[in-house]
Amino acid sequence: MAPRKPSTKKLRAILPPLAMPFDARGEIVLPAIREQIDHAVDKGVAGVVVGGSTGEGHTLDRDEFARMAHEAHGALAGRGAFLVGLIVNSTREAIERMKMLKGLQIDALQITPVHYLFKPDAERTIEHFRAIHEATGIPILIYNVIPWNYLSAEMMLRIMREVPGVVGMKQSSGDLKSVSDLVGGAAPGNVVLSGIDALLYPAFALGAHGAITALTAAVPGVCVDLWNAVQAGDHKTALDLHRRLNNLWNALTHDNLPACVKYVQHRQGLGMFAPRAPMQPVSADQKAAIDKALAQLPLKLAPRRKAA
Repeated sequence: MAPRKPSTKKLRAILPPLAMPFDARGEIVLPAIREQIDHAVDKGVAGVVVGGSTGEGHTLDRDEFARMAHEAHGALAGRGAFLVGLIVNSTREAIERMKMLKGLQIDALQITPVHYLFKPDAERTIEHFRAIHEATGIPILIYNVIPWNYLSAEMMLRIMREVPGVVGMKQSSGDLKSVSDLVGGAAPGNVVLSGIDALLYPAFALGAHGAITALTAAVPGVCVDLWNAVQAGDHKTALDLHRRLNNLWNALTHDNLPACVKYVQHRQGLGMFAPRAPMQPVSADQKAAIDKALAQLPLKLAPRRKAA
């Protein structure tokens, strides 16, 4: 008898990644994690993701990874799904990091394929995800974002068939056909989440089960409204929100996207935090472009506060 897939009921709708609050020295400001989570939960999100790209998870050492995950888990306090991102280059490192989170109730792991210059073949890629699930027992979402190790729709569907612990993926290519192929080919109970900010509306309309993106962290309430509009069949409202969100997305410079997200959060009343060096902070020109796009969205904007 084939092993049963873990439940994916919680892994749907809007699941914003936590933008890591760093001070000017690059240290994590732990109390600000609660502020950000409270803000997102108040906007109706289904859960949060820690350690992702928007959260600069690739810059965190093991101790920082563990401290921020424990802090976020306590701050969320069961008010939604809790997902942990792993952006690492070996099976061993992924498993060692998860040992540090023993005792936390984790609903899923968001894991990138190995992302250094080299890449494993198909069989080793499958075994990578299998070994992590066997060691942790936690459902896995493949975070399909690495340009030089991008997994095809066929490969992701194969992994989900062969590794019961892999329950879905976050598809981060701008190709809507791949989203359509994944939604159409995924088994019942699997989830296909959008990772492309400019295509949230069409992805939802095609049947994607939710999203984990920078915009969901920057303006979670507006993204929840977009999701709800599509689920209700209100495509007029959804298309209007899509166009407004796309204007904001075009104002967010992608080379320092996490810094831009933190600025957008700040404009909604959260503290102003820095990216981790060497990423550049938000420039005056970027702020002006972002402010112009924010004025078009249904948001209550706050005065700027001093950076930490």
